[in-house]
Amino acid sequence: MATHGNRDTPRVAAVASGIAELLPDPARPQGWTLLIDGVPQSYVDLADPQHLAFSYVRQIARAVRAHGVPERVLHLGGGALTVPRLLARWWPGVAQKVVELDPQLVALVLRELPPAQPVEIQVGDAREALETEEPHRYDVIVTDVFAGAAMPGSIASAGFAAAARRALRPDGLLVMNLTDVPPLASTRIQAATARSVFADVALLADSGVLRGRRAGNVVLLAGAVPEVRPLRDERLLRGGELVVFSGGARPRLDGFA
Repeated sequence: MATHGNRDTPRVAAVASGIAELLPDPARPQGWTLLIDGVPQSYVDLADPQHLAFSYVRQIARAVRAHGVPERVLHLGGGALTVPRLLARWWPGVAQKVVELDPQLVALVLRELPPAQPVEIQVGDAREALETEEPHRYDVIVTDVFAGAAMPGSIASAGFAAAARRALRPDGLLVMNLTDVPPLASTRIQAATARSVFADVALLADSGVLRGRRAGNVVLLAGAVPEVRPLRDERLLRGGELVVFSGGARPRLDGFA
């Protein structure tokens, strides 16, 4: 017998960042998509956190898993808690902290899509929260912070990268979700910014995005970058290839756009 999709009704709420919508997935009984002002932000399947609808989230997940079993993970940007739900399924004992700026969004997600396992959530600014963390506290930091379609300057700077390196253990991993359009000028600057702080940096994305053929998401990895084998439709830039890709891009400093 065919499995019916989610026949629940959509949820709509005003949040600090705009109008949030939770749309049921007609193909999966407990699947939901979170949109802010009409733009998809997160997808969660309450019955199966390992079902990841967005390719960049699958890339983040593969990178974190390849890095090894973490003890502590910091998530900057919460959305619908897709990655925290996944990591809790993989490693039930992992300690996770989520920093999310929008309190109304947090309330909506916890009310309508409560996670199976409790997650520590701090409402506040991601950069400010990161600056207050103890040194060498986290194995992994996952950053997915946007104001509209753009990453805030406080997150995109060398100062943020230095704060992340300080909060990570020596063998820790920084994972950042970037979005860009051809010719990927912002991604080149972000790679140069990360390389000004971390010795090892890589970019992982769908091939069409990294080749500058279309807009999309790019996952930046920095620190103890694991061996992540790109899939057939993906591309990984590291070492000399990343240097060539970055070209003459200069690091973004705090206070500069």
